[in-house]
Amino acid sequence: MTKTLTIQLEAPISSASFLSDFTPVNPTLESSTSAVSSIPPERAEVVLEDKLQNVTDQEVSDTQKSEFSQAYQAISDAATKLNHFYETVFAEQKEEIAKLSMEIARKVLMQKVEDGDYKIESIVKEALNNAPTRQDIVVHLNPEDHAECQKALGDKPDGDLADVKFISDSKIGRAECLLESPKGIVESLINEHLDRISKALKKAE
Repeated sequence: MTKTLTIQLEAPISSASFLSDFTPVNPTLESSTSAVSSIPPERAEVVLEDKLQNVTDQEVSDTQKSEFSQAYQAISDAATKLNHFYETVFAEQKEEIAKLSMEIARKVLMQKVEDGDYKIESIVKEALNNAPTRQDIVVHLNPEDHAECQKALGDKPDGDLADVKFISDSKIGRAECLLESPKGIVESLINEHLDRISKALKKAE
């Protein structure tokens, strides 16, 4: 049984004509309409609604992709600018950073010396490794370190430092030493060690 379609208008129709060369604006809707016309009338409205929903979802997807692309580009540009800013600031402040690092190292080292957190024997052995000879070596030590070193020698009379003569010298700081030998003098001073580290940092920059 054929159903009748009734349309209610708010005003009377003044004229009417047939469109022979009508071209739909949206080809997707045209194909959707053709597909609807080939199915039973009772399902036509549901199928057409599904077609329109698919078109809408595709448009939303394209919009989201565009927005995502723009957001990604903005983040990428910001990261590039931040990296450039970091490199510029670091290049300008690297000398100050090196000075600050050395000052921190100095304070930490001084605190360790004050707390006695070091081994004077190890410091003397390191200085001996830099000495031009091991014969007739005289080592000048701070009075506190001299007492500690003498104690260590008493515990190990045949150790690596058995042939070394130690002298108490108040001019030498704690954790430091001065080696005298027939071929020259070797100093192991905290400030000199820090200066060498500072120069190495500057070369590395």
